[in-house]
Amino acid sequence: MELKFLVVDDSVTMRRIVANSLRNLGYDNFVEAADGKDALTKLTSDDQINFIITDWNMPVMTGLEMTKAIRGDERYVKLPILMVTTRGIKEDIVEALQAKVNNYVVKPFTPQILKEKIDQILSNL
Repeated sequence: MELKFLVVDDSVTMRRIVANSLRNLGYDNFVEAADGKDALTKLTSDDQINFIITDWNMPVMTGLEMTKAIRGDERYVKLPILMVTTRGIKEDIVEALQAKVNNYVVKPFTPQILKEKIDQILSNL
């Protein structure tokens, strides 16, 4: 299965870091969104997207709000979502997992950590 990622972060720099990490891992099919609302628009207009990497802290709509909206849509119940965020306290991780993100990475991260998390999610599908 060819993966098409939706990379969601309000930071252009962080989107570039994630995109470069994905390229280094051999994934070169992705689109970017600046916040959760933008991401939902892109997701619903592109039926090729099959993996989301999202930040939590964003204006307009947070990654957590976006995840809840996605999980509330029957079409996307099984869509893999990896949250990559600075929020590293246990309560935040639990809240994200309860919202049904598939995995969680605390920034800063290495491409190797990103690869491990993506592989873990894919092996559980």
